[in-house]
Amino acid sequence: MTLSLPVQVLLADALRRLRAGTEGSGPWPELDARVLLACVLGVPRSHLDAHPEARIPADAAERFAALIERRAQGEPVAYLTGRREFWSLDLRVTPDVLVPRPETELLVERALALAVPGAARVADLGTGSGAIALALARERPAWQLVATDVSQPALAVARANAGALGLAHIDFRGGDWFAPLGGESFDLIVSNPPYVAANDPALRALGYEPRLALTPGDDALQCLRTLARGAPAHLSAGGWLLLEHGADQADAVRRELVAAGFRHVRSHRDLSAHERLTEGQR
Repeated sequence: MTLSLPVQVLLADALRRLRAGTEGSGPWPELDARVLLACVLGVPRSHLDAHPEARIPADAAERFAALIERRAQGEPVAYLTGRREFWSLDLRVTPDVLVPRPETELLVERALALAVPGAARVADLGTGSGAIALALARERPAWQLVATDVSQPALAVARANAGALGLAHIDFRGGDWFAPLGGESFDLIVSNPPYVAANDPALRALGYEPRLALTPGDDALQCLRTLARGAPAHLSAGGWLLLEHGADQADAVRRELVAAGFRHVRSHRDLSAHERLTEGQR
């Protein structure tokens, strides 16, 4: 049985374990430890700073130690807490969906910056947790949003997030890429598809996340190519396609969009100065 210990002692022990953990245990062990302890106690992180001497009950200390051990093995903090913030939205996440990442907020920013109708019809293909669609729905209540995913468990997470956030007007549909859209046309299509090659060493650090949402197989561009070539049939005149992609894929994605007949094709850099998103207009 773990003895009752002060906050500062628990955090120090956790920090030592995380620093000795696997390569995938994360670059910010101090933050991870504080997030996990705050989650176990059901308090904000500021409470830990304000009460470092507070003694933690043994059962809570044991739950915290178990989470730290899982984090030391590389499991994402978002799966351990079941939550992730994206675009100031508190999202539920599970291992059925990718952990939403800050760089994907660039896609939301660009979608909001485009000149589209006030009641635009927008499709988010491969919605996962629903992060992109939910952010757009929050910012543009008049937009008519369709969000699709081939994974039914992922759609369940997205629907639950929409309900919790009071954004239940999003139309969630199951199916692969354009199949759920039928013959409908949209003013804007956005997607953060799988774009990591199956033999990419980077996949090792992403082993806890759904492989289906990470890699299309040996050809890293397969899904991006499918989206670029299929989007014109589902875009209204002047409609836009926005694609997130890997940091070294912008040139290839631009070529695909130009070949598919898009104009105003351009890429945008994320906060790390990587070309992370490419857009084009039909």
